[in-house]
Amino acid sequence: MFKKLASCLLLLLCFSLSAAAAEQRILVYGDSLSAGFGIGVSQSWPALLGQRLQAKGSRYSLSNASISGETTAGGRARFAATLARFKPTVVILALGANDGLRGLPVAAMKDNLAFMVKLAKKQKIKVLLVGMQLPPNYGAKYRDEFDAAYRDIAKREKIALLPFLLEPIALDRNAYQADGLHPTAAAQPKLLDHVWSALQPLLG
Repeated sequence: MFKKLASCLLLLLCFSLSAAAAEQRILVYGDSLSAGFGIGVSQSWPALLGQRLQAKGSRYSLSNASISGETTAGGRARFAATLARFKPTVVILALGANDGLRGLPVAAMKDNLAFMVKLAKKQKIKVLLVGMQLPPNYGAKYRDEFDAAYRDIAKREKIALLPFLLEPIALDRNAYQADGLHPTAAAQPKLLDHVWSALQPLLG
C-alpha cells in the first residue's frame, strides 16, 4: 500500500514538474508600436512572434499587454499587477517612445524603466529591453540622452538590449502608415525578425 502511494506521489510530482516546465510565457509590454496600432492585432509583430513560437513547437507562449499611448510612468503603475496576472518567464520591455515624443524628462523615463527591470529581475524574470530613437527635430542633446538611457540601464542591470526597435525600417518611408510614426502591416515581419535576433538567446 505504501509503495503504491509513493508511486502515485512520484508520478504526480513528475507531472507537476513537466507542467511547470511547459508553462513558459513571454510578455510583451509596450506601447502602440507593439499593440498593432492602425493594423489588425493579428498582424502585429508580437502576434507574429506568437505564431513563430507555436510553429517551432516552442515551450513558450506569448501574451501582449501593450497599450497604445502608454508612457513609462503608466507602464510602471500597472507593471506589478501585470506580472502577477501573466507570470512571465521573459519580459520584452518596449516603452519610452511616448515619453520621447512628448519631450518628457529623460531622467524620469530612465527611473521608470529601471524600476520595471529591477522588479522583473527580483522575480527571476529575464528582460529584453527594447529601445527607441527620436527624430532630429528633438535636438541633439535630448536625443543623445534619450538613446543613452536604454544603454545605461542595460549595462547597469546586465540585461539584454535591442537598441532600436524600428532599425530595419527606419529609413523606409513606405514602411510607415500615413501618420509617419506607426509601421504598416507589411513591415511587421521585419520587426519580428529584428526582435527575434535579440530574444532568441534568452529562450535557452
